[in-house]
Amino acid sequence: RLAESGGGLVQPGGFLVLHCAVSIDNFHTYQVNWYRQAPGKVRERVAGIMPGGLTDSADSVKGRFVPTRDNAKATVHLHIYNLKPEDTAVYYCNMGGDGGFFGQGTQVTVSS
Repeated sequence: RLAESGGGLVQPGGFLVLHCAVSIDNFHTYQVNWYRQAPGKVRERVAGIMPGGLTDSADSVKGRFVPTRDNAKATVHLHIYNLKPEDTAVYYCNMGGDGGFFGQGTQVTVSS
C-alpha cells in the first residue's frame, strides 16, 4: 500500500515536500518512483530513488525535484523547489513502474 500526502496550494517559486508512506516488507530493497498527471495530460514519471539512495529525475524537472527516502520509516519524500504553474498536477507514489502499484495521489496546485 502506498499513501501520499503533503500536497496543497503553493505560489510560483515556492517549495513543497510530498510524502509517501509504504506498507511492504523489506521496503529497503525496493525502488520507489514519483509520477504526476496534469489536467488533460498522460501520467508521467518525474523522479525515482533506488534502494541504496541513488536518484534520477526527468529532464523536465531536473535540479528542482529531489527524492529522498527513510528506510527505517518506510517513507519516501519528494522535495520540489522553485515550483512553476506547469507543476500543477496530481502526484503519485509508485512501485514497479508504469504497470506497477500507485497510491491515491496528492494534488499540487501552483498558482498566485
